[in-house]
Amino acid sequence: MDIAKLQDNATRASVLLKTMANEWRLLILCHLAERERSVGELEKLIGLNQSALSQHLAVLRRENLVKTRREAQSIIYSLASEEAAKIMGTLYTLYCAVPGENGEPACKGPAPQ
Repeated sequence: MDIAKLQDNATRASVLLKTMANEWRLLILCHLAERERSVGELEKLIGLNQSALSQHLAVLRRENLVKTRREAQSIIYSLASEEAAKIMGTLYTLYCAVPGENGEPACKGPAPQ
């Protein structure tokens, strides 16, 4: 077992989990796990004002969890991290795919891919 590699992986995992350990950033990632979205779409879906949303998106960009592309006047966000996508899939299975009180899935929308 390569201790240096293990420590490096533990550091990378810690940074990833710290970045995701915020309910707003988790909501952003959840919506982006479904499909790419514009800032305006995310603003409506999540309910944050544009300034606060932009701050969270900046954190996610800095840690390479999301990427952007320009489409006319809009900035479109999508997941950039395979690790984040896998974690979002696991979180969906644990928290969203389980039936709610009425027997329906707790979350609406398709499972993240």
